[in-house]
Amino acid sequence: MTKREAHPLRTGLHFMNGNEACAEGAIAAGCRFVAGYPITPSTEVVEHLARRFPRIGGMFIQMEDEIASSICFQGAVWAGHKAMTVTSGPGLSLMMEHIGFAAMTETPSVFINVQRAGPSTGLPTAAAQGDIMQVRWGSHGDYAIIALCPSSPQECFDLTIEAFNLAERYRCPVFLMMDETVGHMMGKVRIPDAADLTVEPRRNTTRAPGNYQPYATYDGSDVPEMTRAGDGHAIHVTGLTHNEKGYPDMSFAVHDALVRRLQRKVHAHTSELFRLEADGLDDADVVVVAFGITAGIAAYAVTQARALGRRVGLLRLITLWPFDEARIRTLTANARAVIVAEMNLGQVCLQVSRAVQGRIPVHHVGNPGGPVIEPEEILAAIEGAAI
Repeated sequence: MTKREAHPLRTGLHFMNGNEACAEGAIAAGCRFVAGYPITPSTEVVEHLARRFPRIGGMFIQMEDEIASSICFQGAVWAGHKAMTVTSGPGLSLMMEHIGFAAMTETPSVFINVQRAGPSTGLPTAAAQGDIMQVRWGSHGDYAIIALCPSSPQECFDLTIEAFNLAERYRCPVFLMMDETVGHMMGKVRIPDAADLTVEPRRNTTRAPGNYQPYATYDGSDVPEMTRAGDGHAIHVTGLTHNEKGYPDMSFAVHDALVRRLQRKVHAHTSELFRLEADGLDDADVVVVAFGITAGIAAYAVTQARALGRRVGLLRLITLWPFDEARIRTLTANARAVIVAEMNLGQVCLQVSRAVQGRIPVHHVGNPGGPVIEPEEILAAIEGAAI
């Protein structure tokens, strides 16, 4: 018999990799159900949870594939649990239909994606940051998602909690966009006491059966109140266009209002959702934009460039979606050039280029995955842009 732990949180200072820190963050956020199909380089997340869950009343179930995993955990959400799935690369591609389903049914859904080099099977054990556009645009139709990107094991813990909080607050798919190197990077992770954590509860309706409609917005916001199976409410959850009762409604007016609300409930809060760290922008001629493992490498390159007398600033993106073009435009207003360093062939660079609207050149430093970008590559781009 598995020994039950007295408390789910392993508080204190630990030395663990990003994948394990992500698993501990999920536990701290109240997640007690995970469905997944282990895939390199994300496997340690579910391995860790498979060991921990039986001791704290949680469950990990290994499904037959990623398609089954991505719908199974959504069923657990409607049963009243905080739940998530974990994948990488080709597994994420298989989940696209159910990402759209989560958006349409407004299921509070957390997807952990530890990125690897693609396309297709690609380089399973090599790092990449090539899934940025896929998580935003991979499913069909118009909808909105939130994507966060940690740069250290500590942030893997912290941002996993934040991912669950945002999923509860906005009832939309939320992605934690790790990369292989951050997932396998060892580092110090501090797990605080539960009293020091901010954990968003499920906002279940208090309305009596018969007075509740699952897709009505009673409080003036664009986010409906939640319920769970067995609470006595007659509800219908469908990926079809539906009215406030949840019943299919094929009228164009209902579809238009529903889809616009699905986007508005996230995009109306872009300025508060878009998180970044800015360093040295006050007098910067060149601004380097980076995220994930590449951000740490870029920070070193920026330090080296400053030592050479170059006026360089760094923007580390923590939120990838929604992307605040106005904020990027403001933060680069005094620069003469922007460099985007990323382990893909220009996905975030495209967003930054849109933001600056042709006012200044935007240079890309990247590769399609495999080796991490070397600081010398970024430093060379800084030198070229500063001339």
